[in-house]
Amino acid sequence: MTTALIDIHTGKKARVVKLVGGYGLQRRLRVLGIMEGKVIKVLTIQPFRGPIVIEIEGKQTTLGRGIAERVLVEAIA
Repeated sequence: MTTALIDIHTGKKARVVKLVGGYGLQRRLRVLGIMEGKVIKVLTIQPFRGPIVIEIEGKQTTLGRGIAERVLVEAIA
């Protein structure tokens, strides 16, 4: 089932299915290593509409909630 990255719980892994947005957003995410087929682990979700911290290929990065809503993922058991 496809859902937004922001809906994945802390500590869970998910596979990127689609990036929803224009060329600039997709380019920025691809530079960070976030692209279709990659596995992402959600490390923390900050409270009060703060960013989320993810791990992809052993690197940690932070995404704002608006951008995380545009990354469609599929949860991995």
